[in-house]
Amino acid sequence: MKDLRAKLLADFGIDFSDLNLLETAFTHTSYANEHRLLKISHNERLEFLGDAVLQLMISKYLYQKYPDSPEGEMSKLRSTFVREESLAGFSRACGFDRFLRLGKGEEKSGGRNRDTILGDAFEAFLGALLLDKGEKTVEEFIHKVMIPRLEKGNFERVTDYKTALQEILQVNGEIAISYQVIAESGPAHDKTFEVEVSADQRVIGRGRGRSKKLAEQAAAKNAVEARG
Repeated sequence: MKDLRAKLLADFGIDFSDLNLLETAFTHTSYANEHRLLKISHNERLEFLGDAVLQLMISKYLYQKYPDSPEGEMSKLRSTFVREESLAGFSRACGFDRFLRLGKGEEKSGGRNRDTILGDAFEAFLGALLLDKGEKTVEEFIHKVMIPRLEKGNFERVTDYKTALQEILQVNGEIAISYQVIAESGPAHDKTFEVEVSADQRVIGRGRGRSKKLAEQAAAKNAVEARG
């Protein structure tokens, strides 16, 4: 982690204090599971924290950047910015893929280049940065790393099918939309999820993906395409 600390200082002017916290941000569950006796922490709790602070910072940016945009438009933009694929792109741009700590099985199956893992690590880093340096430094990092690419449109643009489906179904009023995991397959380090999407308790689409989020998007896409 000393190399990562030096990179953060050189590239972003961040002098990270707690190297254990930084190490945890880049530790995948597969690595922690393979080293149970060492009681190594993984990054899921930091990911939870980072996701929250990222949502806040991007919401604040959009609110200030687009004073005349309605809530729905800003929500769509935010959803695109913080999607798994977009965050994985930012993670690669920062060179974070080099510092991931993965289990042997995850490494062998290509986990170092998997969007799910890279996106989660990016959020976990933001969570660690918040704890180590505070909210102001997180905001500065986001504005240095993310915002310029967002303003240029230089990030992974993909259709948010969950939002698209919601707009289609709710055009004439509120409809209850829900997503449910109906099956999981594969080893812990390489799972595939199958999800059903329902509207008012009626199944309207199914999808599979390497994460629950991707499976939900696939199910929503299936439902959207079924409607022509």
